[in-house]
Amino acid sequence: MGQQKKGTTKARQIRLSHNAIKNIDEITGYVALIKKEPLNAIYIGDAIFETIKRISANPLAFRECEQLATKSKIYRRAACLSWSI
Repeated sequence: MGQQKKGTTKARQIRLSHNAIKNIDEITGYVALIKKEPLNAIYIGDAIFETIKRISANPLAFRECEQLATKSKIYRRAACLSWSI
């Protein structure tokens, strides 16, 4: 009782860098202001943060990020619309 079953993953806290937040802001700003699609920008921003939330809840459900390979295999990659997170 109180022990995790083998094979389950523990939720993790996700830390977004200032650069990542800036990139998300640039993506949504471009869609809203340049493409003149503010509702689509909201949809995109929500989708990105929902994907980040899913990664946090179950990180091992996503593939290891090959570009950031480590011994601990801590970095994961998820697809969100046409972006990698």
